[in-house]
Amino acid sequence: MNFSIFDDLLDIPTDLPKILVVDDQRVNLQFMAHIFAHSYQVLTAESGEQALDLCHRTPPDLILLDIGMPGMDGFEVCTQLKADAATQDIPVIFVTANRDEASETRGLELGAVDFISKPVNPAVVRARVKTHLTVKLQSDLLRRLVFRDGLTGVFNRRYFDQQLRMETARASRVNHPLALIMLDVDFFKRFNDRYGHQAGDDCLRLVAQTLKANLRRPADLVARYGGEEFVCLLPDTGFDQAMMLATELETQVRLKTIAHADSDSAKVVTVSLGVAGCNAPLPCTADKLLAAADQQLYLAKHHGRGCVRGQAFQ
Repeated sequence: MNFSIFDDLLDIPTDLPKILVVDDQRVNLQFMAHIFAHSYQVLTAESGEQALDLCHRTPPDLILLDIGMPGMDGFEVCTQLKADAATQDIPVIFVTANRDEASETRGLELGAVDFISKPVNPAVVRARVKTHLTVKLQSDLLRRLVFRDGLTGVFNRRYFDQQLRMETARASRVNHPLALIMLDVDFFKRFNDRYGHQAGDDCLRLVAQTLKANLRRPADLVARYGGEEFVCLLPDTGFDQAMMLATELETQVRLKTIAHADSDSAKVVTVSLGVAGCNAPLPCTADKLLAAADQQLYLAKHHGRGCVRGQAFQ
C-alpha cells in the first residue's frame, strides 16, 4: 500500500517532524505536500482506513484531516485515534470546506485542536501547524520527564501501570491479543556486591537499551518496573509471538557478555523472563495479566534462571 504518494516531490531529511494529510482528493494531497515541502516529512492517505493503518505503522506528529470523505469520515477517524492509547496524543487539525458551527463544535469535542477552512491559505496553515507542533513537542518533553526512569531512560512504573490498564481495556474492546513480558536480571545483588553500584547502573542501562533495540514497533513499551526488573507491554501480539520475542531478548542480553563471575546460571549477565498472553476474543484484565507474568517469572527463576516461561489465556 502506497501511503506517501508524493514522496518523489519531497527531498527532505527523515528526522524532521512528520505530518499526515488525509483527504480523498489527490489534488488536495498534492497541494498540501507542496505547502510543507522541505519543512516536514509529509505522509498522505486517501481514506480514513488508510490513515488509521498508517498511524499505527508510522505515527505522525500531527494530522491534517478532511471531514467529508466517503466511507469513514473525518469525525470517525478522529474518534478512533483518540480512543487508542498509541495515537490519542497526536494533534488533529480538521481541514474542511464546510466550517459550520455544529461541525466545529463536534470536532473540538472529539479532541481536535483546530479547524482550517478550504480553500487553504498556505501562510495560515503553515503557522497553525507550526504552533501545534511546538505545543506537542513541549508536551512530549514534559511527558518524558514525568514518565521516564532517570537511570535507564525507558518508561517508569507509573507510566507502565497507566498504559497496561488502557491497553487491556482496548484489547477487550476491539478483540485484539495482548502480551506482557516481565524480566529480572539474574543474581543482580551479587553483581553489585562484586563490581560496585556504578557497574550495576551501567548493566541496567545496557539491559534497557537491549530491550528497546529489539522492540521495534511504535506501540511496544519497555519500562523499568523496579530495581533490576523490567516489563515489556506488547499490544496486538499473540502469545506465541511474545514467547519468541522473549527468547530473543534473553539471547540478546546474554550476547552482551557482561561479565558476572558470581552468577550460578552463566559467567555473564543473564535475565529470567515470564510471559503472559491473552489471545482474542477472551477478555483479560490488567491485574490478571500482570499476576500471570509475575508467576511465570517466578517459575523461570525456579528452573535455573536465564530462561523463559509463559502462560497463555486461551
